[in-house]
Amino acid sequence: MQAHDFYLPSQDYLLSHSVGRMLKSAQQDFNRQFMAPWQQLNQEPWAQWLEGVERFRVALSSLLGGSASEFCPQTNLSSGLTKWLMSLSDFQNQKVKILLSEHDFPSMGFVLQQALQDVELTFIPESEDMSCIDTWQRYLGTEYDLVFISHVYSNTGQQAPVSDIISCAKSKNARVVVDIAQSAGILPIDLHYWQADCVVGSSVKWLCGGPGAGYLWVNPATLFDCQPKDVGWFSHQNPFEFDIHHFAPHDTVLRFWGGTPSVVPYILAGHSIDAFAQMGSEKVRAHNLRLLAEIWQSLSPWCMSPQHPSRCSGTAIVNPGKRLEACAQALKEQGMAIDVRKHGIRVSPHLYNSHEQVSRFIDTVQRFVD
Repeated sequence: MQAHDFYLPSQDYLLSHSVGRMLKSAQQDFNRQFMAPWQQLNQEPWAQWLEGVERFRVALSSLLGGSASEFCPQTNLSSGLTKWLMSLSDFQNQKVKILLSEHDFPSMGFVLQQALQDVELTFIPESEDMSCIDTWQRYLGTEYDLVFISHVYSNTGQQAPVSDIISCAKSKNARVVVDIAQSAGILPIDLHYWQADCVVGSSVKWLCGGPGAGYLWVNPATLFDCQPKDVGWFSHQNPFEFDIHHFAPHDTVLRFWGGTPSVVPYILAGHSIDAFAQMGSEKVRAHNLRLLAEIWQSLSPWCMSPQHPSRCSGTAIVNPGKRLEACAQALKEQGMAIDVRKHGIRVSPHLYNSHEQVSRFIDTVQRFVD
């Protein structure tokens, strides 16, 4: 894939941590997978639509490891996490102690607070370095039932050492959930190597698949401990049985699917994820790191995010100091799509970004540094 394969604005688009750009081939593929069966068939198009959803699952397994049967489509991460938490019988009749970070996406914190009846949350303070395993080891005691990890922290650009954290948590008999919304597509991931209990993710950012195409992965070794409460006919072993007196949960993670699915997001996202899976996350990451290295080399004193491949995300966060707001305004006036959070200006170079675009960003910021 090249930059010309994506729909791009005239400005320098550096916001892939927020919304990735659509592939130009997506519309034609969508017409073939969704519109054509609806327009042309003399029968209902469900079989063809569900083939599109299955492609989504197969593409996820190619990109992230595992098998297609281990992925269940979800509207978003919050939905998937809620369903998984509510499915665990031993979490319903006890106080559940959870370790998470103040840097986690708020939506995940909201779910962890509300999905269970009796919960005690412990937050690793935002002053801590979440990319360092020593941080996790200092906080992760034997009292926790669940550890929540964000593979990437969007506001700091830190990458958590997921595999090491999982090993530590498992040694203390805690379950583990990993949020890969900010890492899928830009960082290599092998879910079978990690062996978390549950992983939730989306397609809207680096995967360039648009909103609404979330997914839930559940470790097959623990699947039959999960008895979802939020179910529907697509959670059934045979959705087309149509016997209201008989419900048998699907013997795969599809037991979490629920009622009639919205197939459009998965058909759109499946096309994009398949393209990224064929390319491989390693190639995408290599391009990203080359451009990040240019930012580090020129703006190192003002980089608030990590500057090592094993600890950084795909995003650089730059803070020029007292002139932050003026710098951000100048970048926008020059046609650069960036955003600003607590720690500074966020930029995320993707496949469709170039050396020239990053150089323009660097040149502009250098006018404002202290």
